[in-house]
Amino acid sequence: MSTKTKTAKTKAKKENLAALGLPALWERFKEATGESTKSPNKKFLVRRIEEALAARAVEPAPAEEPQRPTRTSARETSVPEPETTLAESPPPKPRGRFAAMTIEELQTKYLEVVGRATGSDDRRYLIWKIREAEKGRINVGPRKTRARDGEPLDVKILPLRVEADVADKMDEAWRAKGIKNRMEFFRGAIGHYLAHLGARDAAALFTNAGATGA
Repeated sequence: MSTKTKTAKTKAKKENLAALGLPALWERFKEATGESTKSPNKKFLVRRIEEALAARAVEPAPAEEPQRPTRTSARETSVPEPETTLAESPPPKPRGRFAAMTIEELQTKYLEVVGRATGSDDRRYLIWKIREAEKGRINVGPRKTRARDGEPLDVKILPLRVEADVADKMDEAWRAKGIKNRMEFFRGAIGHYLAHLGARDAAALFTNAGATGA
């Protein structure tokens, strides 16, 4: 199509738009721009319509999308993969030199490397502690109790567990005898019983043995 023919058609289109009434222009405006308007300015309406039509004329045609395979063809060409679930997958096997060791064997290894026994049955803790000891990151050997003023480091804390009502009656008894505290009572009681058993040398080590003399 020649340039003169395009110009003639464009001019005819302008003249046709200009000849339309406002309601018809509003309708053509909405078709061309996709927007609604009630503007009374016919020149504005005609210009916007022509611009929208011109923009459409230069827009490239959309490229054709590649044909997607149908479900039937996909099934024919692909092999379904077996489904796996968490329940079917085997648990990860422990690795390393401690993998095959039982808790008892780990506790024995702990005593050998760390230098003290443990009652822990936590596999991860035992392995971690052994490795830390081997790398020199923790203190090994028997634990040392913090010394009080004038008290030697090599002391042991002896566990003693009694019922609450028994402890209350015991405390009433030693307080009635004027004993200062529970520690003095325990030391005196132990020294007294050791003397009763004939272990005089051991009894002499408890300086307050005579505080509870019968």
